[in-house]
Amino acid sequence: MGRRRVVITGLGVVTPVGLDLESTWRALLEGVSGAGPVTEFDASQHSTRFLCAIKGFDPLNYFEKTEARRMDPYCLYQMVAAMEAMRHSGLDMSKEDPTRAGCIFGTGIGGISEIEEQKMVMRERGPGRVSPFFIPKLMSNASAGQASIRFGLQGTSFSTGSACASASNAIGIALRTVQYGEADMMLTGGSEKATTELALAGFCSLKALSKRNDDPQRASRPFDRDRDGFVMGDGGAAIVLEELEHARARGADIIAELCGYGSTDDAFHITAPAEDALGPRRAIEQALHDARLAPEDVDYVNAHGTSTHLNDKVETKALRMVFGSHADKLQVSSTKSMIGHLLGASGAVELAFSAMAVRTGQIPPTINYETPDPECDLDYVPNQARQANVRVAISNSLGFGGHNTCLALRRFED
Repeated sequence: MGRRRVVITGLGVVTPVGLDLESTWRALLEGVSGAGPVTEFDASQHSTRFLCAIKGFDPLNYFEKTEARRMDPYCLYQMVAAMEAMRHSGLDMSKEDPTRAGCIFGTGIGGISEIEEQKMVMRERGPGRVSPFFIPKLMSNASAGQASIRFGLQGTSFSTGSACASASNAIGIALRTVQYGEADMMLTGGSEKATTELALAGFCSLKALSKRNDDPQRASRPFDRDRDGFVMGDGGAAIVLEELEHARARGADIIAELCGYGSTDDAFHITAPAEDALGPRRAIEQALHDARLAPEDVDYVNAHGTSTHLNDKVETKALRMVFGSHADKLQVSSTKSMIGHLLGASGAVELAFSAMAVRTGQIPPTINYETPDPECDLDYVPNQARQANVRVAISNSLGFGGHNTCLALRRFED
């Protein structure tokens, strides 16, 4: 059996600018920033005191109270996105073979909210008062397990962890699972809720975050000369992948075709990217080769674009190396300028946005782009969304540990 074609038939997101796909996409096209001061805890002693939090999210709008209490926020975000994606896909699992359907989700940090909370419980009230749901809530695989249970997915099911490349790796492996005939349908994506008191302090100590405490909404400025670090964000996305003939047989609405995946490592440093850009270059080249695409076929790049000095320079260099003269024709944007950096979830939300760009011909902007950087010299779709003919898009994710991933998708054509 040859390699099978894989299409996207369902999308769901929970982001700092919207609790579903429609509201999020509208906010992105309007250039809305989700950044604001920390409100969940006292951050007055933190060097960065703002982030991109989820707003207006009430688990009881989606779950019974007893069910909601058994999931960490990162898992709740993933499940809500998954429910939207499954609805969007129109799949009726009662009519599907559950052994031919699986779930792979990614998370970079997992249930850190639960770890912090139960550590305080133990210190203040003793080990006997630690919740029996502590372990099932903090597990990084809890999201995949919970989704498999809810939707009856009996095929392969697990979670990936590769920092900011976690969700992209999950999606890439899910793609392979369908391509090579091990499943007909996969639910995939990623989620994160790492904006806790401890995690924020840790990223502050790494000096990775912007310190524009007086102007949070203008802090995330990927590729701008005056960028000074990323802005932490929360949320998640879920994507339904199907084998093409399976989707056709049930009359599914096909959003885009997912056709390429590349994954490499810098093998250089645990947090800093290698300045030679060879790792991300190889990941992009692998994805294009896998998709049987030439560099000049690509119209849009949803960049990793974190708003850190090194990342943006290295990613630009990698794109220049892969695309040569065609790099000047690429339209490149970083949606992190609006929703912040969702860490292990970023690859999932950004693939969803890339699929929407292919579907709608609308490219979300890179907001807060004010002063060009000579080392970042591409078309970053500055400040305003753009109407364009997007036939092919790629989405990059570069993570701590030197992990580099690239996913390629194209407009579906028979």
